[in-house]
Amino acid sequence: MSTYPDEHYAADWQRILQVAPPAARAQIQQLATTHQQELAQHFYREMLQDSVAATMLDHEQVQQRLHASMQAWVASVFSAAADGDLLPLVTQQKRIGEVHARIDIPMHVVLRGARALKNRMYALLQARPQDGAVSLVCSVIDLTMEIMGQAYAVSHDRQSQAKEAYRHFELAQNVSTERERRRANLLDWENQLMFAHAVGTAQEQLPQLGQSEFGLWFRHKGAHVFQGTHECTTILATMDAIDGEHLPAIHRAGSTPADRLALLHTLRDHTRRIAFLLDSLFEQSSALEAGRDVLTRLLNRKFLPVVLDKEVHYAREGGHSFSVLSIDLDHFKQVNDTHGHEAGDMVLQQVASLLSQHSRGGDYLFRLGGEEFILVLVDTTVDAARRTAERMRQHIAREMLHLPRNQTLQVTVSIGVATFNGHPDYQVLLRRADAALYQAKHQGRNRVELAGE
Repeated sequence: MSTYPDEHYAADWQRILQVAPPAARAQIQQLATTHQQELAQHFYREMLQDSVAATMLDHEQVQQRLHASMQAWVASVFSAAADGDLLPLVTQQKRIGEVHARIDIPMHVVLRGARALKNRMYALLQARPQDGAVSLVCSVIDLTMEIMGQAYAVSHDRQSQAKEAYRHFELAQNVSTERERRRANLLDWENQLMFAHAVGTAQEQLPQLGQSEFGLWFRHKGAHVFQGTHECTTILATMDAIDGEHLPAIHRAGSTPADRLALLHTLRDHTRRIAFLLDSLFEQSSALEAGRDVLTRLLNRKFLPVVLDKEVHYAREGGHSFSVLSIDLDHFKQVNDTHGHEAGDMVLQQVASLLSQHSRGGDYLFRLGGEEFILVLVDTTVDAARRTAERMRQHIAREMLHLPRNQTLQVTVSIGVATFNGHPDYQVLLRRADAALYQAKHQGRNRVELAGE
């Protein structure tokens, strides 16, 4: 996608200011500075009238930050000097556009807010507007929207390409191996259910398919890879029917042994149907290696935005929660300096394997580069995420890693844990996890720290 250079936008902005009468520039600057709080409140009220925008603005942090950021934005864009450096302001508008794309605020909603802001500034100018003041307001807001719009389009296009690539990617290095693994997960759930029923387990304690290893994998990974297919839709609907209808019916008051036996046969038929549909999906797909880290075979950062965006939408729509673990090897530079880079690579591979072994099929494990890893724990609470992180930390610290020439080494990791709190921008979650990791490092390493709000 061809884009208009930042320098050209800065020149356009400068021309707008230069042709505006000095009295008009002074009046608009004073108005924006004096009424920035009122303008921000008006913008926010107007945005809440839009059902799409309201869903994005219902988070307390968003509300608090929006007022402050809008006030700062109004003051900055209308206080620019005609002879000043306008490139930083252009960069600011681009970043705002990228955020809008990242949290999926439609561009028409942004333009609606711009129109509301214009109308309010026109109203404030009605008493005695200087010549050219109204035109200046209009030109500046239009230009900022154009810059935001271009950044939005570029970012949205990049995300769309990544999502499409991801849909065809994340199965495994070997399709047949992955298929057998997931069939085994499904069979394991069925066996657990039959055993639980045989020993008289209470209905509320029967294993849910949606929370099983298979269910978590399919809902968070398989459903995304296979989206749009009839088989995928049918599997999801069957899983919901099993957990929401058939399992509760097993212990329904008044049901006879014959009724329960018939229900178990129905459940088995559903399980076999899911297995058949799963085979069909795998036969239609092939694994693509693009997007894997060459050294560890983990996902690389290419698909991290896609995964986090998907999990944020899933969590917000269904009231679920998920967590991000930011993981960093302690003193890894010393490993390379003391034992060499070949040893460092072996350590990274073994740590990646340990992290994979202690994560579930529905979770996502990334290597960001160097000794940094990110683990996305789906459908988990903050306490469960902390316990998982602590188990991983302890297990890695106990493990004897193998180095060249029959040498061994023990390493430790520091982990920052952040649980989704409703904020629509996944970058906020990543920053919280990074801050918690920094705290773990600062507190002495080889520890787990939870992110604050």
